[in-house]
Amino acid sequence: METRGKSFNKPRIIILIIFLFFLVFTLLQFIGPFVITENTIHDLSGLVGIKNNKETVDGLSSPWSFVYDCGDSLCHQKASRSFFLNENQMAFCARCTAIWVGITAGLFLTFIYKVKLDDRFIFVIIAGLIPIGLDGFGQLLGFWESNNIIRVATGLSIGIICGVAVGIIIDELGEIFSSIKTKSS
Repeated sequence: METRGKSFNKPRIIILIIFLFFLVFTLLQFIGPFVITENTIHDLSGLVGIKNNKETVDGLSSPWSFVYDCGDSLCHQKASRSFFLNENQMAFCARCTAIWVGITAGLFLTFIYKVKLDDRFIFVIIAGLIPIGLDGFGQLLGFWESNNIIRVATGLSIGIICGVAVGIIIDELGEIFSSIKTKSS
């Protein structure tokens, strides 16, 4: 990993824009429960991919309705697996919230440092997948019920790896397009 210089190239600008998008979206997840009237959102438990809480979400003002609608579509939102702020359930469960935080952190890392795609990073990707895989598989088979601390740890792990991977992909594409442009000149 090498520190990036002060110059802004196109891949670095793209990483910055994507990072800022994820930062704002993640911050909105934490701010929302404080802006919404205390003790309004109690139990959003449902299924992934199904809008289980349309009435609740539609009653919220923007941008909170957007954040909670994303949570309703992308997350099971089980109350027992979620954090509550201001006595309101957050839009995403503990693991999903940590994944969003991790993606944001990973993108920030690739904005500051240039990470090369090599054998070591492939090992880091695999190592980062193991905790969430073990926890999810163990729960699925009924060996244990995870707690929110473990869910946050596994979510951060996979989120950071995903954020860094997106940054690496953008950097690699930038190098490919740069070399194609150089060859055609």
